Amino acid sequence: MSTAERERVEPVAPTAGSLALTGPTLHLRYPTGDDAPALFELASDPAVTRYFSWGPYERLAEAEAYIAGLPERREAGELLDLLVIHRDDGPVGITGLSGLSARDRRAVLGSWFGHRHWGSGANRESKALMTHLAFEHLGLERLTAYAASQNTRSQRALERLGFRREGVLAAWHRHGDRVYDVVSYGMVRAAWERSTLPQVPAEVRGEPPAAFVVA
Repeated sequence: MSTAERERVEPVAPTAGSLALTGPTLHLRYPTGDDAPALFELASDPAVTRYFSWGPYERLAEAEAYIAGLPERREAGELLDLLVIHRDDGPVGITGLSGLSARDRRAVLGSWFGHRHWGSGANRESKALMTHLAFEHLGLERLTAYAASQNTRSQRALERLGFRREGVLAAWHRHGDRVYDVVSYGMVRAAWERSTLPQVPAEVRGEPPAAFVVA
């Protein structure tokens, strides 16, 4: 039985130097090499990576290389990605923080999910867990989120969660030979406190990477 399969029954306890977030139906933790096949399956769908700067995955080695590079990027304060695991369905996607500015206490929050998990509630719960981590444990004061201007589905999802539309960044993002305008959204600590996200039960175990703790 794989780690992800065991976590469908009961979340695996974090080990030293690890971080785990648990909500009503989701468990978030660092991806490991054992998770590469599941991530490859999820991200080999062109619909999933349509607006991304990477993908779709064509080889398992791509997922393996992504996972192998995460520890160094966490330590550098560059990327804090967590695997999203549903209690019944196993791995469903990735959520994480990037673009950290420790001085300004802000970062960028992003997520992606396998196609069949769109609209399942995983996006809301995972963002509730990540905003809890960001504002209560990392000391951040602002989160930014981006959505391609054509991706109205992601825009509506962010707005429902309480993110405020702040403007359009022209020719901001390139995927292959296509360039996309991007809609920028923001959430500050006070807006998070007024939103419904803090109402989602969130448990944080382990220690966040020191580079991401700005408080």
